[in-house]
Amino acid sequence: MIHGTPASGGWIEVICGSMFSGKTEELIRRLRRAVIARQRVAIFKPVVDDRYAVDQLVTHDRVSIPSRPVRHPRDILEQAGDAQVIGIDEVQFFDRTIVDVCQQLASAGIRVIVAGLDTDYRGCPFEPVPELMAVAEYVTKTHAVCVVCGSPAIRTQRVVKRGDRILVGGSDAYEPRCRACFEPPEEVSGDLFKSPANETKRRARRRTPGREERNEA
Repeated sequence: MIHGTPASGGWIEVICGSMFSGKTEELIRRLRRAVIARQRVAIFKPVVDDRYAVDQLVTHDRVSIPSRPVRHPRDILEQAGDAQVIGIDEVQFFDRTIVDVCQQLASAGIRVIVAGLDTDYRGCPFEPVPELMAVAEYVTKTHAVCVVCGSPAIRTQRVVKRGDRILVGGSDAYEPRCRACFEPPEEVSGDLFKSPANETKRRARRRTPGREERNEA
């Protein structure tokens, strides 16, 4: 698929998939092609992602390109300048306002390319990536290789005992797994669209005695 220079308007491209599936590598490839085409490019990433470098996008194979770390999606609007192409990596670490920011940029005639995880370590949709996929003109799903069986991997297996949804890490904390080899954590019921909060409430209701039980007590 060819993505050229915005003519009458901009658009949004989403690159998504599990960890180790080449998302950042593909993002860098597209951005470098834009630079070769002499387009004005601005590249951003969340400040929380400082695994390999503070001011660069870096793949797990250490391929890199300069970028600007930002704390909030609105910082991207403020620093976009006269860019024709904007790249945003690890977009899942931003809050949902990133969707509005990308929409504003695209409506202003800018080509916006974002990359991020589409599911979290529980196998649940990782907001705001699903929302960005819904409003994007182009969506590319990348696949890793399952470390257990070698099949195409679409899940990110956390291999350390941490319950935080956001845990920045690499191969020390995560593995790519296929659907069959993925082992969801105990708190997941199997419904990929059920939020942890709803699941906690459901379990609490199960533990709460019914009216008849309370009366008998």
